[in-house]
Amino acid sequence: MVLSELHGKLTRALRQLDNETIIDEKVLNDCLNEITRALLQSDVQFSLVRDLQINIKRTVNLGQLAHGYHKRNIIRRAVEEELCKILDSGKTSYVPKKGNASVVLFVGLQGSGKTTTCTKYAQFYRKKGFKPALVCADTFRAGAYDQLKQNAMKANVPIYGSHTESDPVQIAVEGVDSFRKKTHDLIIVDTSGRHKQEEVLFEEMRQISVATNPDLVIFVMDSSIGQATYDQALAFKQSVAVGAVIITKMDGHAKGGGALSAVAATKSPVIFIGTGEHMDDFKEFDVKPFVLRLLGMGDISGFTNKVHELVAVNQQHDFMQRLSDGNFTLRNMYQLFQSMHEMGLINEVSSMLAGLAAPKGHEKESQLKFKRFMIMMDSMTNEELDSSNPKLMNKSRILRIARGSGHRVEEMEEMMEKYKLMATIPKRRDMSAVSQNRNSQRMIPPQMLNHISRLGGLKDFMKMGWT
Repeated sequence: MVLSELHGKLTRALRQLDNETIIDEKVLNDCLNEITRALLQSDVQFSLVRDLQINIKRTVNLGQLAHGYHKRNIIRRAVEEELCKILDSGKTSYVPKKGNASVVLFVGLQGSGKTTTCTKYAQFYRKKGFKPALVCADTFRAGAYDQLKQNAMKANVPIYGSHTESDPVQIAVEGVDSFRKKTHDLIIVDTSGRHKQEEVLFEEMRQISVATNPDLVIFVMDSSIGQATYDQALAFKQSVAVGAVIITKMDGHAKGGGALSAVAATKSPVIFIGTGEHMDDFKEFDVKPFVLRLLGMGDISGFTNKVHELVAVNQQHDFMQRLSDGNFTLRNMYQLFQSMHEMGLINEVSSMLAGLAAPKGHEKESQLKFKRFMIMMDSMTNEELDSSNPKLMNKSRILRIARGSGHRVEEMEEMMEKYKLMATIPKRRDMSAVSQNRNSQRMIPPQMLNHISRLGGLKDFMKMGWT
């Protein structure tokens, strides 16, 4: 889970609401104070946190809520919406079009991972059928051209650069012109990393932008730079027409809240996040699912998208319909875990479901825990597996299952807590993703379908729902 520390603090703050019998102004203020403290400690800019708190209190007017309103859900929804506002600039980014030569200029601070991100961006679009190319206009950092060249070879993307030419503007122009003549439809220009105090380098960046006339300028920022994020991002925005943001190193920094400030400074959308060092550790960014996972609410939209990668087109409508109806049983959970394990998707899918995401650095431990859960469920009766009533699992049953499977009672109780979290995911508006995705045309390869069919898990899992 990216921003693991912030995720943990925000989740705990919202869970405090469930421990309160009456939701009054004191409870609301305590919750907001915890959220405010978590955001500030994670390097989110003070003014953004202050505005978030004011807006939530304005939205959640407990004194004017009629009896019967679910105050906890109203508070959660308000927090969710305000965090979405921080990350959503309200603008859409330029999207390259296949067959049309698009020039994309990458800018950012030194050490932000910009050069690696250029290659990840190129590979992402190459897999979509584009014909990308890279231009190294970084003549300031020693070894920049060699690094980009090495990455480009791994991604099977051509590159233009020079060991002898010292003028980055000339290299950028020549590279763009060369690849245009070769009918490349995505030309990515990497520039030197720079700091807002380095006026000479900023002027160089402006000249490259003017000379190449890019269709899109992407600001690459390191999620770990903290409170300095806002001022640095603003300096870039004032110098060149930043149209999108890519946030890197989201896997390696516990705070990372400064990333939330970059959108406010540039007024540009986040389009991708880097989640690791490998070329495939690069994901498209979607505000709402990201915030839901950050708040520990799960990501139903992301989960349904993953389902579309696993289910044949002609089965998707029926699958999604069944997913949103019925009852979730322990047998459903067992079959889901089994399919996730066999397909190697435990970490990816569990991170989308509330209460199941593994803390950063504990992914292997999480996989072993899932196996232990399955062993414990192997010791259950059919009645226990097929019941959607958690109260059936009383202390004597839990003790019997724990002893029969060779596990401690505490481990059995932990598994039941995970089950309850999954079984009580509320029917929220996120389920609209179900209907939106029913027309998806992606299809699983036949050999993978056969594999899942042998498991029997996914087929039976279609009978379950989220309540």
